[in-house]
Amino acid sequence: MPGIFLAHTISMLGTVAAQVALSILVFERTGSPLLSALVLVCSFLPYALGGIVLSSIADRFPARRVLVVCDLLSAVCIGFMLIPGLPVGALLGLLLLTGLIAPIFAGARAASLAHLLPAELFPIGRSLLRAISQLTVLTGFALGAVAVAAIGPTWLLALDVASFLASALLIGAGTPHTPAGDRRRNTVSDSLMGLRYVFTTKQLRNLIALTWVAPAFSSVPDGLAVAYTAQTGTAAATAGALFTGYAAGTVLGELVAARFTPSTRRRLVVPLLLASQVPAIAFLATPSMPVAAVLLAISGAGYAFNQGIDPLILEAVDPSYRGRLFTVQTSGLMAIQGVSIALAGVVGTLLKPNLTIAFAGILGTTITLLIARQALERTTRGAVMSRPG
Repeated sequence: MPGIFLAHTISMLGTVAAQVALSILVFERTGSPLLSALVLVCSFLPYALGGIVLSSIADRFPARRVLVVCDLLSAVCIGFMLIPGLPVGALLGLLLLTGLIAPIFAGARAASLAHLLPAELFPIGRSLLRAISQLTVLTGFALGAVAVAAIGPTWLLALDVASFLASALLIGAGTPHTPAGDRRRNTVSDSLMGLRYVFTTKQLRNLIALTWVAPAFSSVPDGLAVAYTAQTGTAAATAGALFTGYAAGTVLGELVAARFTPSTRRRLVVPLLLASQVPAIAFLATPSMPVAAVLLAISGAGYAFNQGIDPLILEAVDPSYRGRLFTVQTSGLMAIQGVSIALAGVVGTLLKPNLTIAFAGILGTTITLLIARQALERTTRGAVMSRPG
């Protein structure tokens, strides 16, 4: 089991640092800020497509094999980027391919945790993966910028290849075998069947929607961080404090919530949801940058609500659909966050950034509470009915 977490850390660090390297490499070749920005777009855009048409791969084959193959394919894609003089279009195309692979890897990894961990430890395992992701995003972007200055973007991409190969080796050697699923149908039809299963099962649909909608609204300040610093009259470089505040809060919230009992984490779902949304409303008062960073840290800590939701998802899903469900959940989360940040940018051109953030907080609080009421109603009623006497 430690192999999965160590492999995730290594590959995430390499991937985030490589995004920095590729952005700089594209800008050096073209001088175009737009093409450089497309690196991040191409990193996230394929998640939706991969989650829709390829999700069944996570269920059709043993999880360990899927994880290793995904790492090796990602290494090959990044390796091709090292070809001297490769056109920018080809670089972005290879990045799109790695984006298609990523949600399959995430779905298979979550499904493997469900096989390898007892039910009561599954939310802790996913929480640890989320905390690792936030820490590696923070350190990866910082180290990536330093490494590009020290060794150049090409060598940093080569290190990303090495990180995927190391991840594949760790997973292959350090994780036990898990069973394969049904392969009687083709991949696409099987994936679409999983999609129908998720969205026609009311309990699952509401739970998954909750894990998408809450972070979609709470990520709006990320998209407006630079604009907000300009509004408050501070240097653009201080926008990093907002990103750091949210990520640090997320890690702290995950670590603290992991120490609670399963029943406590379940009772904290709604309070943590509120914590993830309400701080944004305080931006109506245009807080100073230190106060804004604290508000976003509180919002990030609220993301630990997932530790109360993950067991409910695991209980509600048929085991044969786990890989597909987790792949859809991951890809949908990435897609909806990208869309929400883009929409925030559009609204932010019409309203002041602080008003846009506050509006997202009001809307997010309202919508997440409505979905939570639907998602948790059945489980609450079931718990009451199951009490003795």
